[in-house]
Amino acid sequence: MLTIILGALALYLLAGIRVLIEYERGVVFRLGRYNRVTGPGLTFFLPIIETLSRVDLRIKTVDVPRQEVITKDNIPILANTVVYFKVEKPADAVIKIEDFEYAVKQYTQAALRDVVGNAELDFVLTEREKIATSIKKQVDAETSGWGVDIESIKIQEIELPAEMKRAMAKQAEAERERRAVIIAADGELKASENLRKAADNLAKSPSAIHLRTLQTIRDIAADPSEKIVLFLPSDMGELAKKVLKR
Repeated sequence: MLTIILGALALYLLAGIRVLIEYERGVVFRLGRYNRVTGPGLTFFLPIIETLSRVDLRIKTVDVPRQEVITKDNIPILANTVVYFKVEKPADAVIKIEDFEYAVKQYTQAALRDVVGNAELDFVLTEREKIATSIKKQVDAETSGWGVDIESIKIQEIELPAEMKRAMAKQAEAERERRAVIIAADGELKASENLRKAADNLAKSPSAIHLRTLQTIRDIAADPSEKIVLFLPSDMGELAKKVLKR
């Protein structure tokens, strides 16, 4: 009889032994009341009298599903986010919230609608990091009471309506054409300035003009099929009159 009692007692004590890994903590309740947080390593509790709930302290990643959000300027967009968070106070995460992971996901969705709904589309597209930071502040302020710390929130994707994509594509194409025209006009202006400087330099030396003319004739004459057009200097007529008088 004593052997049976001792055997049952040994089984009872063995049933209360748990090994918690380094990133785990155990929240122990005694007769339904919170008693202590234990772990990591070898942990003992009294079965039936006490219960133990494991809590993982590692950073968790939750993908918040894509949802439609309307911006301040009444443009519907589809956005999805990723939340990185971890449990800082295991007792609060077990006692104060039923499912903290689900609650974080739902609260992030609500914060996303709130922040994006108060911003215009241009700001949402160009300042994605600021939008994510604002969402994090809202979620972190609420979840800190649950013993959960929000590490970061990232906006993975923002999808625009099809008609908005076409309008933005046309705008981008028009902008590229405008820049091309400006660049071409700037090149023409610089080229004309260089030509004017070259003409001024040549005008200072008539012999330089003659040499330039001869060089042009030589380049044209390189191909026998090309016609040669001679541009005579303006004083060539006077020179011919002098030769005839002699």
